[in-house]
Amino acid sequence: MPIFHAYDGTELSYRLLGEGAALICLPGGPMRAGAYLGDLGGLAARRRLVVPDLRGSGDSAVPDDPSTYRCDRLVDDVEALREHLGEERVDLLAHSAAGNLAALYAARHPGRLRTLTLVTPGTVAVGIEATEQDWYEASELRCDEPWYPRARAALDDFLAGDAPDEVRAAVAPFAYGRWDEVARAHAAAGPGLTNAAAAAHFYADGAFDPPATRAALGEVAVPVLVLAGEYDAGPTPDRAAELVALFPDAEFVVQRGAAHFPWLDGPGAFVRAVEAFLDPDVRSVHAGGTRLAYRVWGKPSAPPVVLVHGRGDDSRTWTGIAESLAAEHRVYAFDFRGHGLSDWPGRYSFELFRDDLHAFLEARNLAGATVVGHSMGGAAALLLAQREPGLIGRLVLEEAPPPFPLDPPRAPAVRPEGELPYDWPVVPSTDAQLNAPDPGVRDRLGEITAPTLVLGGGPASHVDQERLVWLAGRIPDCRFRTVDAGHLIHTERPGAFLAALQEFGLS
Repeated sequence: MPIFHAYDGTELSYRLLGEGAALICLPGGPMRAGAYLGDLGGLAARRRLVVPDLRGSGDSAVPDDPSTYRCDRLVDDVEALREHLGEERVDLLAHSAAGNLAALYAARHPGRLRTLTLVTPGTVAVGIEATEQDWYEASELRCDEPWYPRARAALDDFLAGDAPDEVRAAVAPFAYGRWDEVARAHAAAGPGLTNAAAAAHFYADGAFDPPATRAALGEVAVPVLVLAGEYDAGPTPDRAAELVALFPDAEFVVQRGAAHFPWLDGPGAFVRAVEAFLDPDVRSVHAGGTRLAYRVWGKPSAPPVVLVHGRGDDSRTWTGIAESLAAEHRVYAFDFRGHGLSDWPGRYSFELFRDDLHAFLEARNLAGATVVGHSMGGAAALLLAQREPGLIGRLVLEEAPPPFPLDPPRAPAVRPEGELPYDWPVVPSTDAQLNAPDPGVRDRLGEITAPTLVLGGGPASHVDQERLVWLAGRIPDCRFRTVDAGHLIHTERPGAFLAALQEFGLS
């Protein structure tokens, strides 16, 4: 393992996992070796994780002075690691008790941060205490679990402090969203990775000055992500929200079904949330209870255009089109639920995608925007234009599925092997609707008031072009145009696609 030296000469070790831009990941515990973080649910596939063992833990040396285990004194070790890596500014992630260390680092070295990610963070450093009531209320969320009676019986002793190992083992399931084999192994390894003697010094008197830290964090002008677990007690989502309020530029995510170790409870959800936050080209908005990741181009004052992707795709499909439109427009492209870096809640339908679009437009104050929808995204946009006349300024439907049953119907789909960039249940859910669409959609086409352009891909498309013409004929202010490109007009013939938009009025 690589090493570096702290200010007092103590030899400290760290692990490197993955490739890409460095992300320093501070382990919690306190004083738990960084091995318990693993690869953070696969985050190492997206970033190069730099995982130090804090002094006295894991492979790092034991210092001569045990008072250097105090949280505020560990700040200098984090700064030494930054200098060792040769980074002018760093992306810093901290879990659990290390949230206190990261807060102190941010307060002392705000100019050395690029971003700050706090995962189920400790909050003592800012004077936010997890109460017994927090624990009891969080525990009640798990009352239907088979392990609950034993864990709940041990909780009083645990909260009284100095609990023996058997009590800690009994309450361990509360820290995990699923008490499965992986969680049990992770919990069992915890004591062996923790320097209990060092942990006793971490919170020693003098470590924290909450009023000063809170004031300093109010001046930290970098993006901050606070990620809480739905079932976590330390902190609960409510306490984590108090922490969010201390930063001028903070995003808040509550991971559903997760407790204190969200990368184990839902690796995909965890990685998508953190990756979306760390990518400078991606933003997120909470719309209708779902986190939607999106990209944006162009001047904020320019007329807005919203680009809506098709099934199995994400906002990146629009990059070339968006860059061209951005000369005269403010262009937004978001990932639907179940796609890309947005939440994957597991339930999908054209109506839910419609609701995503509606919520996004409202969250970004985009009433009157031009909406361009491809395929599934076009179906969602059509449904929204029917339900909310006047919300969409102009509407472009690129190869949107006509509201007729498929003939022949689609056979049950078989999931491809390997990792997918979308949630597989999207496919069987929407295939069922394509096979048997709501006939009321056809009946309400006359309710669309937005000027509309329907684009067909010609003979190479799998979409019935005659029915696209029929669709265009039922929308009051609509024109139809064919671009011989097949189903993916905007990617196969972007120039012709842009020309069609320009003829429609998007200069």
